[in-house]
This record gives sequence, structure tokens and C-alpha cells, in this order.
Amino acid sequence: MEIIKCDIEGLLIIKPRVFVDNRGSFFESFNVLKFQEITGLNLNFCQDNESISHINVLRGLHFQNPPFSQGKLVRVVQGKAMDVAVDIRKSSPTYGKYQMIELSSENKLMFWIPPGFAHGFLSLEENTIFNYKCTNYYNPNSERCIKWNDENLNINWPLATPFVSEKDEIGQDFVTFVSQFD
Repeated sequence: MEIIKCDIEGLLIIKPRVFVDNRGSFFESFNVLKFQEITGLNLNFCQDNESISHINVLRGLHFQNPPFSQGKLVRVVQGKAMDVAVDIRKSSPTYGKYQMIELSSENKLMFWIPPGFAHGFLSLEENTIFNYKCTNYYNPNSERCIKWNDENLNINWPLATPFVSEKDEIGQDFVTFVSQFD
């Protein structure tokens, strides 16, 4: 595995070692000991989630407030997605900034998003399968959503009119958002 640090502190792109031959390919998608060794993070992933999305579906920008905040290790198993993490740590010098990365079944990249970030993605292919390893359990009472197309965040999504759930469409405006993350 190779770690690629992002411009925003805490976010990591993980590039697995992929073995390719005339039969196809193989890679280790997760190994807790290797993950700890290369990231220095000792995390307890307690819940795996998976979504399947049609092309042009946008999910996000989601997060859970403390004490139920979640770190997420995300990857695309099938298809392609544009993934976004927004820094919502109020004491961070990159508060309100975002990191965007293309995740696909071809590039096999993984994206580590620690607590203190809102997360969303846009499916770029039909039947994109998106996998999340989470460090905390889902808690509906602490779940929040920031509007995906908030003008203050100015996220450069590659599609102006994606298919968005009603819940995501009425997400909170960033200008009125009060972060619970330091």
C-alpha cells in the first residue's frame, strides 16, 4: 500500500498494490495491521456500508455529530464516482475547503476521511457500488447534511443537475451551519 497525503490535513488517499496477470487481478483491499503501519492510525472499524447508485446520483454531504462522529474508509467496488470530503473542523485552517478525488473499480484507490468532514459522492457510471468502512455505528439522531451545491462551498461537481434525494436537496446551508467539531 502507498499513502498519498492530501492538501487538507487528515485526509489520505490509499493506493493498494495490485497484482495483474493473464487471469485478471488481485489486491488486498484491507489489512488492519498494514493500515495501522502506514497511516499510524489505530482505528476500530465497526460497521461496513455499501450503496449501489445509478449514473448521476449524488449522495451527500453527510456526517454525524459527536459523540457519534464517524471516520470512513471509502472505495468504489464497481463503476466510478467523484468523491468529496469537506472540512468542517472549525479550528482547522482549511475549514470549509474540500478535497475531490475520483474513485473507481479501475484505479482501486481508497480515501480515508476522518471525523470532522462532511462526505458525499457523485456516481459517474451506472450501478456504481460504493463501500464504506466506518469507525462508529450509524446514529440517525446525530446525522446531518450540508447542501451538496452550497454556493459558499463552491464544489466543482462534474454535473450541474444530478439526481439527489429529497433529504439531501434540503440540506443545511453552510453559512448557517454551526460545527460541533473543533
